[in-house]
Amino acid sequence: MQTPQKEVIIPTGGAKPLAPYSPGMRAGQFVYTSGQIGLDPATGKLAPGGVQAQAKQALENLKAVLEAAGASLESVVKVTIFMQDIGDYAAINEIYGSYFTADPPARSAVQVAALPAGALVEVEAVALVNAA
Repeated sequence: MQTPQKEVIIPTGGAKPLAPYSPGMRAGQFVYTSGQIGLDPATGKLAPGGVQAQAKQALENLKAVLEAAGASLESVVKVTIFMQDIGDYAAINEIYGSYFTADPPARSAVQVAALPAGALVEVEAVALVNAA
């Protein structure tokens, strides 16, 4: 029996991880992303402008990890959204919906007590590689 291969995914110019983890991991035909927060790769700081600005940056960071793995937003099959305040659900959905316009993936959205770096939102995904 052959051991499945895994490949660490680090997008060129992407936001640097805040702890010892890989931004993404490709295993067979799937890519699993770590949670992406709204860190601007250029500044290393959270995107200014509140939850929608952070959600947009988190999704841009997610997109970069997926593309570095040979996947895309269109090939995402499952998303999990973590938010500090469930009251931000509608505001996050407005941004999220602009990234997943057709056949959106399965999704969970939960409120959490805190996120790394004081982020307001974090997004992780599972996608098929070369599915789009």
